[in-house]
Amino acid sequence: MRGLACIAILCASPAFAADLPESALDVHGQATYIRQYKPSFPAAYSGPHSLDPERAWSYTLTGTLFFGARLGDATELYFNPEFVQGLAFSELLGTGGFANGEIQRTTGQQLRGYRARLFARHIWSLGGEIEEKESDLNQVRTRYAAERFVLTAGNLSVLDVFDVLEYSHDPRTQFMNWSSLTYGAWDFPADARGYTWGVAAEYITPRFQVRAGRFLVPVESNGLRLEHSIVRRYGDVAEFELPYKLARKPAVARVLAFRNRVTAGEYDDAIALGRAAAATPDVASVRRAEFKEGFGVSTQVEISQDVGAYVRAGWSDGKTEAFMFTEIDRSLAAGGLVKGGRWGHPEDTVGIAAYINGLSRPHRDYLAGGGLGFFLGDRRLNYATEQILEVFYSLAVVKKTYVSLGYQRIANPGYNRDRGPADFFSFRFHAEL
Repeated sequence: MRGLACIAILCASPAFAADLPESALDVHGQATYIRQYKPSFPAAYSGPHSLDPERAWSYTLTGTLFFGARLGDATELYFNPEFVQGLAFSELLGTGGFANGEIQRTTGQQLRGYRARLFARHIWSLGGEIEEKESDLNQVRTRYAAERFVLTAGNLSVLDVFDVLEYSHDPRTQFMNWSSLTYGAWDFPADARGYTWGVAAEYITPRFQVRAGRFLVPVESNGLRLEHSIVRRYGDVAEFELPYKLARKPAVARVLAFRNRVTAGEYDDAIALGRAAAATPDVASVRRAEFKEGFGVSTQVEISQDVGAYVRAGWSDGKTEAFMFTEIDRSLAAGGLVKGGRWGHPEDTVGIAAYINGLSRPHRDYLAGGGLGFFLGDRRLNYATEQILEVFYSLAVVKKTYVSLGYQRIANPGYNRDRGPADFFSFRFHAEL
């Protein structure tokens, strides 16, 4: 009942913007409730970090307030208080691509509030045509020059700035699997809730965009406490974005590279130590300062006014444990969204996507030898890529209020062909103001 009350409060929250071309203050809100059902599935065996093969239910409830203020002509300030409540399948264990992108490692069945974002954005306008920006979540109504330099600093999600793929980015309104949030193989800087502190610089022109940033990382794997020395431990990311035409349709290509320095263990070191001691390998026993590197490439194309599609591919070196995101070392995703204008419901959306997730050779050997990762560990492994299909239909009930039904099938959950496939059925309610 407390969660439903919070939804009602958020949906009643005011959202306002001045009638002037630029607004000095914006307030928006969102609330999202997701409930999922997993029938039982076949499993030859299970380990301590396996997806439970028995039937189960899961849910999440999230709510966010988005405060934005324009300070002068070129500076914006944003603050997002957020609350979360939920129950994960198998305590968030057993797959690389989890079925609900709203679930967090710290989520529990008691409603918890925290600061999600507190960041500033400063814009240096360099010239060109003026672009109108409407009032939106974390965007005050204002105008920007087409050529500009943007500096963003503070407490935020790295995915607010990097890999902002239009057709697969937001589990509250689009695809829900973790593999849809960004490159699955990108161990992006974040605490256990998905947020961090850092700074990002962007140079934006109509011809191309380039951005780079450095961010804080957790003290320990998937932890909530961040390392405060951005020189000693950090996550670096750079991205190049190029608009182009594909069969005369507007498209965007992106290339992203990352390099993290964290306190993590190498899988090969854990295997060697385990053999020497005649024990099960434990990556936690060999942790030290390590680098993890990788890259991603993606493209999106607007096929028509109502149809858009995308492809994402990511790779990481996979030699060290997953530290901030999930246990995926190789990732490929493709999908598309279709708006309902063709059947008289322009605000409805149909989505279909497929994901293929893989592991590096050291990661596979570690799990096959009985090692436990942060999310995975069947105590043995008959390796196969994790293959996921996701579909959903989002029905617009009233303005900015949607009800969605979705389905996911995960073949070889946890990269193990001896387990699964597992099916997930979803109901989602989402409202914004």
